[in-house]
Amino acid sequence: MRQESTKAAHKVTLIGAALDAILGISKIIVGWASNSHALIADGIHSLSDLLTDAMVMVVTYYGRQKPDKNHPYGHARFETMGTLVLGSLLIAVAGAIFYDSLIRLWQTDNLTVPRWPALVVAAISILGKEWIFHYTMRVAQKIRSDLLVANAWHSRSDALSSIVVLIGISGTMLGIQWLDQIAAMIVGLMVAHIGWKLMSGSIKELVDTALPEEETLDMLRHAESIRCVKAIHSLRTRKMGADVFLDIHIEVNPRISVSEGHQIGVQVSQLIRDHHPEVADITFHIDAENDSDDDLPSLEKLPPLRDDVVGQLQYAWRALPIEFQSSQLVLHYLNNRIDIDLYLANSLPVTLSESILKQCLNDKDWLGQLRVWQRNN
Repeated sequence: MRQESTKAAHKVTLIGAALDAILGISKIIVGWASNSHALIADGIHSLSDLLTDAMVMVVTYYGRQKPDKNHPYGHARFETMGTLVLGSLLIAVAGAIFYDSLIRLWQTDNLTVPRWPALVVAAISILGKEWIFHYTMRVAQKIRSDLLVANAWHSRSDALSSIVVLIGISGTMLGIQWLDQIAAMIVGLMVAHIGWKLMSGSIKELVDTALPEEETLDMLRHAESIRCVKAIHSLRTRKMGADVFLDIHIEVNPRISVSEGHQIGVQVSQLIRDHHPEVADITFHIDAENDSDDDLPSLEKLPPLRDDVVGQLQYAWRALPIEFQSSQLVLHYLNNRIDIDLYLANSLPVTLSESILKQCLNDKDWLGQLRVWQRNN
C-alpha cells in the first residue's frame, strides 16, 4: 500500500513538473518578447514549482517508509517538514516578485506595453494549471497526503496568478500601462498567501496542535456510546502527516477484571477507527476512577502494591487462626486507598470476624474496605 501510494504521488508530481517546465519557459520567453513583466514573474513562479516538485518526490519517498526502530511512529513528519519548506520557498519567491515589480512601477519612464502573444500564453497557463490542480488533488485525497494537497494548491495558485496576469496584460494593452506591474505585485501577494497557509499548517502540526474541536467531539461521542464506558475524562489528538494519533482515558467500573476493561478499550478504539479511518494509532488508558484533576502523590504516599500488601496482612494477622495466599486477594485501588476482597475456601472461625481482622489493620492508612468471602469450589 505504501509503495503504491508513493508511485502514485511520484507519477502525478512528474507530470506536474513537466507541465511547470514547459509553461515556465514559455512564459519567460514570451513575456520577454512581448514586454510583459507580469508574465515573466508568472514564469518564474512556474519554474519555482520545479524545485518544489523535486522536493515533493524526495519527501514522499522517505515520508511513506514504514516505522522503524528509530522512528516508531513512522516518517510522516518528513512530509510536514517538506510542506514547511515549500511554504517558505513560496514566500521568498513572492517577496522577490513584489519587490522587483514595485521598483519597475516607480520607473514609469521604462514601462512598456505588452503584446498579444502574452495573452495567449497566459490563457494556456490557466487551463493547464487548473487541470493539474484537479488531477493532483484527486491523487492526494486517494492516498491521504497533505503534502500533495499543498502541491495541488500550489498549482492552483499558478492558475489564479495567470488570471491576474491576463487581466493586467489586457489592461495595459488598453492604455493603463501601470496595470501590468500591479498585476505582478498581486501575483506576489497571492503566492505569499499560499506560502503562509502551508507554513502555518505545518507549524501547527509540528507543535502537536489538536484536531479541530468538531472532530474531537465526534470521537468523544462515539467513545461514550459504548454502554460499559462510565466516562471519558481525557482525549488528546495530534497529527503526523496524514495520520492522526489519539490518547484516550476511559473510566470503567472499578470492580471488573483487567481483561474486561481492556476489551472495553478495544471496542472503543475500533468504533473510533470505523468512523475516522485517518486515525492510525490509539493509546487507551483504562481507569477505575476519574483521576484527571488529581496531582500524582509522591512515591512514599502511594498505596503499596500486592507483595507489600500480602506481607503487611500476614504480619498483622500472624497471631490469628487464618491462612491465605496472594491469589486469594482481589485489590481495588480507589481514591488512593485499597479495598480488599479476601476469598477463603472455608468460612472464618467463630472466634474471628471481619471487624477483628480490620482492627489489626487500624494503623494502615492505605486501607479502605475489607471484605471476606467464602469461595464455593
